[in-house]
Amino acid sequence: MELLEKRIISEGSILPGNVIKVGSFLNHQIDVKLLLEMGREVKRLFEGEKITKILTVEASGIAVATAFAAVMDTMVVFAKKHGTSNISGDIICCRTHSYTHNNDYNMVVEKKYLTGQDRILIVDDFLANGQALNSLVDIVRQSDAELVGCAVAIEKGFQHGGDKLRQKGIRVESLAIIDSIENGEIRFRK
Repeated sequence: MELLEKRIISEGSILPGNVIKVGSFLNHQIDVKLLLEMGREVKRLFEGEKITKILTVEASGIAVATAFAAVMDTMVVFAKKHGTSNISGDIICCRTHSYTHNNDYNMVVEKKYLTGQDRILIVDDFLANGQALNSLVDIVRQSDAELVGCAVAIEKGFQHGGDKLRQKGIRVESLAIIDSIENGEIRFRK
């Protein structure tokens, strides 16, 4: 998506470890109009899929998923990163690793929010090595819901997480795929 790529180039920065900082418009300060435009593109990409719910993980995935759900007229369920006192009843749990924060955590969803009648689109702001999305895929499978695919704002293609998911037969649509970062220059996959 050219609009998103332009924003990454003009406002993004590269931190040590090839961490891409886009806090000025995507995951700290949020440009809602941009997110809604991204949601319209995802709606177009998944036209006719009859998605009943969008699944994401807290925290930065929530804003992206909410904007997409508003455009697609559906609900958002988010996996909590830790069990809390407001989670009760039967749960689905999966352990995962965060590339950005370099730590492991549990993703938790109450079973009643994902059922065998649901058609799920997984949404996240970033896809690096694919750990978070793989864990969300596992949660969908544990729920007996049907996985429609994954929609990601920014994929770090050089880390191959998206490629591995696609090799498993999972549909992954990324709005911007960064193929490489060399000498501070971002190159997108076309």
